[in-house]
Amino acid sequence: MRILVVGGGAREHAIAQAVRRGGGELCSAMRVRNPGIARISQEVKLLDERDIPSVLGWAQSVGVEMLVVGPEASLEVGICDAFERAGITVASPSKAAARIETDKSFMRELMDKHDVPGRVEHHSFTSSREAEGFIRAYPGQLVVKPVGLTGGKGVRIEGEHLMTKDEVVAYARECIEKGLSGHNKVVLEERVVGEEFTLQCFTDSIVVRPMPPVQDHKRAYEGDRGPNTGGMGSYSGADGLLPFLPRPVYDQAVTIVQAIVDALRRDGRPYVGAMYGQFMYTARGPVVIEFNARFGDPEAMNVLPILRTNYVDVLTALVSHTLEDVDVRFEPRATVCKYIVPKGYGTKSLAGAPLVVDEAAINRAGAELFFASVEEREGRLYTMTSRSLAVVGSGATIAEAEGKAETALGCVHGEFDARHDIGRPPLIERRISHMREVLGARGPG
Repeated sequence: MRILVVGGGAREHAIAQAVRRGGGELCSAMRVRNPGIARISQEVKLLDERDIPSVLGWAQSVGVEMLVVGPEASLEVGICDAFERAGITVASPSKAAARIETDKSFMRELMDKHDVPGRVEHHSFTSSREAEGFIRAYPGQLVVKPVGLTGGKGVRIEGEHLMTKDEVVAYARECIEKGLSGHNKVVLEERVVGEEFTLQCFTDSIVVRPMPPVQDHKRAYEGDRGPNTGGMGSYSGADGLLPFLPRPVYDQAVTIVQAIVDALRRDGRPYVGAMYGQFMYTARGPVVIEFNARFGDPEAMNVLPILRTNYVDVLTALVSHTLEDVDVRFEPRATVCKYIVPKGYGTKSLAGAPLVVDEAAINRAGAELFFASVEEREGRLYTMTSRSLAVVGSGATIAEAEGKAETALGCVHGEFDARHDIGRPPLIERRISHMREVLGARGPG
């Protein structure tokens, strides 16, 4: 089967690898050439991933039979709808279903309408004056969210990024008046305290097949300091859990994802493809931070390399609504992903710095390399302004996986930054201790 993967980041590299492992004929459309994806593709075309007529026209010319979309920006403009109208099978959500990510106020209203558990108090505003009045009267701390897409960098939290009510008011006003996400609207949510985790799943609009949970690290610098980023790395446990996350809480999160899938279907927006819930494990259980209409980045690189079930078989089951018949399994291995990013990433990235990658040494270390945002000139790689490369180690334990990922980092030479602390005991122990504090006498179970 000829499968088109749209997108050129490390997440799409992981998807492309899974398609190839599953026996699919890989076609790739991306804005900037990803060397890792290009080398395993039968057909490659450099196109704006939001330019639907160009992507569709090229796909038809090379005989694409199925579409899989990586980035949320393509979903927002309705690429899946256009392919379906053209008679090409699509294993990603429609524009209407993807609204679960592209409109944060819609997501909250959907949860309220269908009484989905895991809700938080939330209010949406299009008036700066009304938003300010609410903020100044609110007794607790708030999370400020632009309504639309911001590349994972738009959310700011009172007490972390915004230290005073004046700063909260100023950022809410900026979201509304400048239309930071393409919408002159802001969502204000109660701040909940706990540990975040990502739960990805496959769904055919009826059945949900969950994946191992992953914890991402958004802050740019070690020790969870610095500005928010698209994600500096992530880890997962060999037991299909996380060190601070007990099985009953994971099961509750799966129930919430199923309720969201059911709500979308009842709302006339059947959802097909990969999706993920970003959760906060709190003293009152798992709470929804957001939903995303795709794989996570970096979280895709934790789960797809250990997917035991043939990925092409999963895609086929998604589009034929027969996921109930597929036993989706993952290898019982821990994973650690670490991103290589340009110097200054998160504030002002140093683009154009050369990177020398010893891929053979990375393979010998038992790790995998995924290309993200790099420029290739005359056989040499150079940083761009976004994340450059990702390395992923897997093993029987998180410690083993982290060791492989760290060895792989040592096989890349040049000027770059990385968070070496991801997956290491001190940071994980801090997560466990924090969760004990949040739960108090109840304990982690």
